[in-house]
Amino acid sequence: MLPLNDFVKTKRKELGLTQKMLADKSGVGLRFIRELENAKPSLQMNKVNQVLMLFGYKLGPVPLNRKKMIYENS
Repeated sequence: MLPLNDFVKTKRKELGLTQKMLADKSGVGLRFIRELENAKPSLQMNKVNQVLMLFGYKLGPVPLNRKKMIYENS
């Protein structure tokens, strides 16, 4: 599974869109697209969903391997 920033960048490029075009089509600013594609750790979920909707996706919970997390953190 791709990280969110890589997913957005890949989908954008598959559609032949520049960052500016994606920003305009999704109704967010160019700065937001740049921050999203550069994996800024804090982003507004509603704006992320505005972008993802163009690709037919939305944010949602993803199951984690809790056993792996427990052993990695000890």
